Amino acid sequence: MGGDGVASFQRGLLTNLLNPKVGLFYVTFLPQFIPSETPVGAFALMLAGIHLLLTTIWFSMLVALSVPARRLLAKPTFKRTLNRAAGCVFVGFGLKLAASPN
Repeated sequence: MGGDGVASFQRGLLTNLLNPKVGLFYVTFLPQFIPSETPVGAFALMLAGIHLLLTTIWFSMLVALSVPARRLLAKPTFKRTLNRAAGCVFVGFGLKLAASPN
């Protein structure tokens, strides 16, 4: 990992640490999973640790799978096809929403 990778990691870490949505998630979402008879601080820290572990595993898998696919993902024809497919999905969602009775 070169200097650019370290700088990118630091920028991403700082962005996440300063992101208020992360704190809001932990304050609003995790307490519902804390049993009333357990110490709140320790259990909340354990839940946050599990979330951190699962997030690390998920992003590691994404990186491990995207590195071999880099050549395919960089091809203009693949990008165009992917953009068109995503556009069709969004148009389909829009049509479904327009056709819904509510």
